[in-house]
Amino acid sequence: MSRPVSGWILTSVKQSAVLVRRGRRDYSQCMTRKTHLRWKSKTVAPICLCYPVHQAVISRDRSYRHTAEDVHFQRLPEQINYILRANEQSYKLPDPNTVLKFESNVLASNTPCEDRRSAATCLQTKGHMFGIFDGHAGSACAHSVSERLFYYIAVSLMSQDTLQEIESATERMRPVLPIMQWHKHKNDYTYREIASLYVDHLRVYWQELIDLDNESGMSPADAMSYAFQRLDSDISLEAQVPAENEMVKNLTLQIAFSGATACVSHIHGVNLHVANTGDCRAVLGVQDAHGAWSALPLTADHNAFNKSEVQRIRSEHPTSEEQTVVTDQRLLGILMPFRAFGDVRFKWSEELQQSVLKNACNIEPLNIYQYYPANYYTPPYLTAKPEITYHKLRPQDKFLVMASDGLWDMLENQEVVRLVAEHLSEVRLQEPQVSVEKRSLGYMHNLLLKRRTRRISLQDQNVATHLIRHAIGSNEDGEIEQEKLAAMLSLPEDLSRMYRDDITVTVVLFNTNAIESHYKEERGE
Repeated sequence: MSRPVSGWILTSVKQSAVLVRRGRRDYSQCMTRKTHLRWKSKTVAPICLCYPVHQAVISRDRSYRHTAEDVHFQRLPEQINYILRANEQSYKLPDPNTVLKFESNVLASNTPCEDRRSAATCLQTKGHMFGIFDGHAGSACAHSVSERLFYYIAVSLMSQDTLQEIESATERMRPVLPIMQWHKHKNDYTYREIASLYVDHLRVYWQELIDLDNESGMSPADAMSYAFQRLDSDISLEAQVPAENEMVKNLTLQIAFSGATACVSHIHGVNLHVANTGDCRAVLGVQDAHGAWSALPLTADHNAFNKSEVQRIRSEHPTSEEQTVVTDQRLLGILMPFRAFGDVRFKWSEELQQSVLKNACNIEPLNIYQYYPANYYTPPYLTAKPEITYHKLRPQDKFLVMASDGLWDMLENQEVVRLVAEHLSEVRLQEPQVSVEKRSLGYMHNLLLKRRTRRISLQDQNVATHLIRHAIGSNEDGEIEQEKLAAMLSLPEDLSRMYRDDITVTVVLFNTNAIESHYKEERGE
């Protein structure tokens, strides 16, 4: 291992875990509870929670933490590749879609991973949806939102006739029209224990949409905005309503008291809508006529580094709270994102929280604590209302990168676009066209040799894996250091979270020919 990397990591391992800072990363403080100290380490700004969730209990007599001797950095390249590629996903959509394909990957730091991803094709309306969900204070909220949000958006887009047809089939207990085709990874799973509750509340929502008498359905922007807010409201209500099934009750509480940021894109033809709540990010890769690449952000992070967000938060509360509503670059000094699903601790009154938790059977195993932020006077302080961006795709728009903040904390927008562009260029070089006239044995032999040579420089076929590899393994010059990569993938969970967050990436590749055809048709060519 190179001396700077090994020294940095091993020195940190030997230190006591009081407060760790490295560059842009901030780590949470501790809270005393009875005779123990409970710690929550949530890596990397812009998300940082100070109340304890995934806790390592540290007694006053002895600290149970890993030491330098416990950590081994001897992973082989094959092991590194196995870890990085375990959650790879690639799916090519049928032509002539403007979406050619998407590639995705997840690398966990927390156990369980608090990030989620989703991808689906709308069946009763048109378009494709892609989502990145970054959980905090546990994985429950991100998991629930990743399963449910697309359904809420899809039914919001449907015409009244379609909704009535679905309601009629449901009423008569007949097969219901399929709403979406999911594109899931084999490791993705669902909360089957609570699925019936989800369906019941989705049905209530589409019944209300029928009553709105909106014949053609909502526009994509309105559908995404309404769906985000309605789902967050349902999450809140589900935790308040008593449930006979203890498992369902526990799940609803975990979902409501944990939180999740979300970034969702809806692509129909050349129309791209992005809805963002929190600090996940969507960036467009654009190539100009001269071949130069640029990054076009389609989202803004909702945190203290966004001046308009700070102004919005302060304007929603009395002037007496102007100095307390945002402190230490966090909401009420605790929460980094200023918009999120769940997190009812920042939305409910103290009285409601006490009432709900009092009626719960046993909240301590659920990692839920009766903890109230200082200066908590006029809730709600947090919203799930998304910021919507519309972009009309052009031939120069080549791909869309959506990722949780675990990627953006490591790589800048422009660097991400450059890495994707270089990777796509390498992939194209690996797949040269073979003409019919040159299919001799000698020609094919030379072609295979060229491909083998090129494969040395291209370690990953999946562009999302390529980004993750560079995010955690590159040095200041942008080159991959194998020893640093091995070190970052060898850290145990309680140390891993000090150096990187969960990273989830989805790269949507656009079909330039289909986009060009759209504009030709517009011009009547």
